[in-house]
Amino acid sequence: MMILAAFVCHQFKWIDPDGATYNILNGVGSAILGYYALWPRFQAGFVVLEIAWTGVSMYGLWRAARRERETA
Repeated sequence: MMILAAFVCHQFKWIDPDGATYNILNGVGSAILGYYALWPRFQAGFVVLEIAWTGVSMYGLWRAARRERETA
């Protein structure tokens, strides 16, 4: 639901897709989905997708934090 919430908020322009909130929702949501892809039955394709999704979200969060520090 967190990934869906991030997507909906982005589509309605309620949150900035380059901001921390969007990337936190995506990162945590994909990490939770990745956990469920590992257990109870391992699903390799889903695990790879969620690892990539989490990694990209964390990179976006790092970028947002760096941008925030540079403007402060």
